[in-house]
Amino acid sequence: MFKSIDDIDMQVQGAATVAAHPGPLTLTEPPSLGDQFAEWREYLAEIDWVPDLGMDIGSPSWFRGLATLTFLCGIAISCLPDFGPIAGHRADPLTGYRADQARSQMIAPLAYGADTGVRMAATDAVRPLAESPERPSIELVATLGRGDSLRRVLQRAGVASNEASEVTDLVGGAVTLGDIKPGTKIDVILGRRPAKNQARPLDQLAFRARFDLNLEVLRDGEKLKLNPKPILVDDTPLRITGTVGSSLYRSARAAGAPADAVQKYLQVIGKKMSVSRDIRSTDEFDIILSYRRAETGEVEVGDLIYAGLERGGKPVAQMLKWQSGGQTNWFEASGVGQSNGELARPTNGRITSSYGMRRHPILRYKRMHSGLDFGGGYGAPIYAVTDGTVIHAGRKGGFGNYVKLQHGGGLASGYAHMSRIAVSNGRRVRRGQIIGYIGSTGLSTGPHLHYELYRGGRAINPRSVKFVERAQLGGQELRRFKGELQKLKRVEPGAALGALKSASVEAKPDREINRLNKPLKS
Repeated sequence: MFKSIDDIDMQVQGAATVAAHPGPLTLTEPPSLGDQFAEWREYLAEIDWVPDLGMDIGSPSWFRGLATLTFLCGIAISCLPDFGPIAGHRADPLTGYRADQARSQMIAPLAYGADTGVRMAATDAVRPLAESPERPSIELVATLGRGDSLRRVLQRAGVASNEASEVTDLVGGAVTLGDIKPGTKIDVILGRRPAKNQARPLDQLAFRARFDLNLEVLRDGEKLKLNPKPILVDDTPLRITGTVGSSLYRSARAAGAPADAVQKYLQVIGKKMSVSRDIRSTDEFDIILSYRRAETGEVEVGDLIYAGLERGGKPVAQMLKWQSGGQTNWFEASGVGQSNGELARPTNGRITSSYGMRRHPILRYKRMHSGLDFGGGYGAPIYAVTDGTVIHAGRKGGFGNYVKLQHGGGLASGYAHMSRIAVSNGRRVRRGQIIGYIGSTGLSTGPHLHYELYRGGRAINPRSVKFVERAQLGGQELRRFKGELQKLKRVEPGAALGALKSASVEAKPDREINRLNKPLKS
């Protein structure tokens, strides 16, 4: 039979193959799953999953590293623990009898249902009271207010009106009622009252009437009796001394002087010399304050009474506070008093025209303006710039209503254009006293004060003068002044801080056995 050409070709090729590869034929098998996993693991191991993100920014390896970082961060955030509360056991709410028992034993406001003790119903053993019992006595503390009276304080405390008046009379006989300081605490004990419609009787009253006196009112039968209890008080002045050093203020404060006293000391010494230029670091300051100590422990620190400064053991300044002629002033050791300072302002308005040449608002030509003009409303008060005597009070030409005061040291002051004059000729006036009122009398275009200052009868610039007052002690007063100065100088520094002997401690009597054991004097 005939064969096709394809069959012949296949046979020829097969024969050639057999001839070229003699031996048995083998078939190739596909790779297993394990081999494929190993190949992929090797491939992935060769890839750099964590490249440096600071290099090759924008390259495929950089984006691969960014993807790795994002993936790891997402895994870390997803593994975050939950911090929510863990549900525990919840007790069942109390109800009924158990709730009443818990409420009776808890501490809570009454508005929230709290109770005190276990509630019990009344039994046959309970007998109602006809009336509530009263306390046998009441102890309270009353405080004397500013502008109040002792009688009103006692009445507000529950003391009967007649007993309050009796106590006021008793206390008024021992001290001046006006001297009792506001804020004084008054201990009051009220006794048992005979009936509810009557005030309780006063059994005892005690308070500190003065720094050196305690007062006690006690009931003696049907009457009240005053029992004064004096308190030992030491009036030794407090003397503080030291070296000035780099700072007078700091040195005095370090030595124990109060801040107010140091400031006052600097003011007093500053009137005698320049604190910044004339005081040396080696100088010694001397400060004396009024000082009181009570045996009960209270202390009263008073004002500065002496200011001194020494250099090389010799006094440079000695200033003593002294009252003379109804005025308190600082005097030197020689008895000469001095107070320096600018003149007071004659009115509260502002200065509208100064001292010097100017064009007159009415006369329309230039001439000397020999004073100061102060603006102010019509009727505003005008004050004396310092102490003086009225030497003219009335009309004076273009000045209108005019007042002139004569002061010490050849100085005088004038006040013009007043609407009304409040002083008369020859009258003595004091610094700050009202002498008239602003107006527009005389040559004036409106209400104002024209103020002038004269020295030796001639007008001067009021802004260029400081007024100086001097007082001189003499005779018996000068001797008393020097005696007080020497007394203060004899006080030792810190002597006021020594031990204070109590007046309530009495000397114990010497026992007979102690007297027998004492050695005989030869």
